[in-house]
Amino acid sequence: MEKLLLSGNEAIALGAYEAGAIVGTGYPGTPSSEILEALTSYPGVYTEWSVNEKVAFEVALGAVLAGARTLVTMKHVGLNVAADPLFTSSYTGIKAGLVIVTADDPQIHSSQNEQDNRNYAAAAKIPMLEPADSQEAKDFTELAFVLSERYDTPVLLRTTTRISHSMTVVTKGKNPDRSHKAQGFKRNREKYVMIPAHARARHSIVEQRMRNMTQDSNNLAVNRMELADKRIGIITSGVSYTYVKEVLPEASVLKLGMVYPLPEKLIREFAEYAEKLIIVEELDPFFELRIKAMGLAAQGKQHLPLVGELSPDTIRSGLKAVVPQELFAQGSAAAQQKLSSAYTPPPRPPALCPGCPHRTVFTILKKLDLIVTGDIGCYTLGVLPPFSAMDTCVEMGGSVGMAQGMEAALGSAYNHNTVAVIGDSTFAHSGVTGLINAAYNKHRSVIIVLDNETTAMTGMQPNPLSGQRINKETTVKLDYLKLAEAMGIKTENVHIVDAYAKAQVEEAITASLNKRELSLIVVQGPCIILKRKRKKA
Repeated sequence: MEKLLLSGNEAIALGAYEAGAIVGTGYPGTPSSEILEALTSYPGVYTEWSVNEKVAFEVALGAVLAGARTLVTMKHVGLNVAADPLFTSSYTGIKAGLVIVTADDPQIHSSQNEQDNRNYAAAAKIPMLEPADSQEAKDFTELAFVLSERYDTPVLLRTTTRISHSMTVVTKGKNPDRSHKAQGFKRNREKYVMIPAHARARHSIVEQRMRNMTQDSNNLAVNRMELADKRIGIITSGVSYTYVKEVLPEASVLKLGMVYPLPEKLIREFAEYAEKLIIVEELDPFFELRIKAMGLAAQGKQHLPLVGELSPDTIRSGLKAVVPQELFAQGSAAAQQKLSSAYTPPPRPPALCPGCPHRTVFTILKKLDLIVTGDIGCYTLGVLPPFSAMDTCVEMGGSVGMAQGMEAALGSAYNHNTVAVIGDSTFAHSGVTGLINAAYNKHRSVIIVLDNETTAMTGMQPNPLSGQRINKETTVKLDYLKLAEAMGIKTENVHIVDAYAKAQVEEAITASLNKRELSLIVVQGPCIILKRKRKKA
């Protein structure tokens, strides 16, 4: 069989293709972005960058109810945006397989928090799988489609940054299942229309499904005991499993591939074998709390960090007081220490690229000493020196609403020294509704859209303001002027300016602040990296 060197993201795309997925949706977000881009390269699969994760989920849910196996992808905070349909889809169930990738970001490499999305599986009562390498990323994706259809449920596939971006060998399937075809929607109002009477009945079905899956999870091959030395039994999953095998090759391990629901019978059998039970997991004590609730004595977060990524060194250091020394792999720590002390690379803090079109705006905002409500994108780096021109950043689209809140709080004392800054992709994602709110509630906000013609932070994906789809096909481009007009914003209060025309940008900002009416400023200039790519093309 053909072997490939693939990242976890590429392997998920291959697994979806081989499992017969014919629709893929998502919103770009590191570390998940490459999944949908890779899936686009396969024949017979419809893919789209949706306007945000909620819409991506809704498109996916519509596709599966019409009979198409579907993959929907997003990063961990993207699942917050999609949470509304996620929870109710647990009640409606599916017709064809629905797999939702949530790519978590321990250590906050490229995010605003490091939430542990295993909690979503428990809260929404949806099963979750977590692979430990690229081969499992492919295999678990295929399994997720099978489980989705077997149990009439969406299935969450959790990855983390290290799994998403690390590359390991993957064996391609011999005969991809591309026979699956959508048969169309079949009416079933009691199942798909969640009025209270229907939802109450469906809730009981969901609870029975979870009981069935909990029982069946004891026999799933992805949950397996690797029995060795009886003194220590480690329960783990995902990339943490890889670290455990490196640091403690002789310890007994229960590797959980299905991280929710947990296989209680299998865990109890493992606990009977091992003299001491240790839970090794990144972020929340998700396993630990549930295993202790089973009445089992277990250790975990008292030895290992609650925040950030684990590593072989943190596991070795954290467990050295409770694990016999002879069980540790010998020599690796000393070799790593020698390597670490030999060379320490200089710090390289992130910064806006030389020539970035956003530099003009932040230079002016700093000069004018304005309060700047910021948003999610590469332009968030405007908070750093030499600009130091951003004062808040919470979530996608938050800048527009927060500026309005500051105005509302101060009332007549508001001195019109606040602007909201948001990128073009983020504006389409969730800034438009904030702007509607500003117009509807007669706010006097100044909203600045930084339009660099791409979704730069996550890898140059197109968006509704760039006039291009995921497959490079030309499409409609959102018209700022018509959008503002539809909202009731005065035409004279809409300024579309060149990002590199400093005087023009400053004049638009000062004039809008002085006018004290709702204003939209669009600062246009292509991302400098995108510009270089276009020249090479």
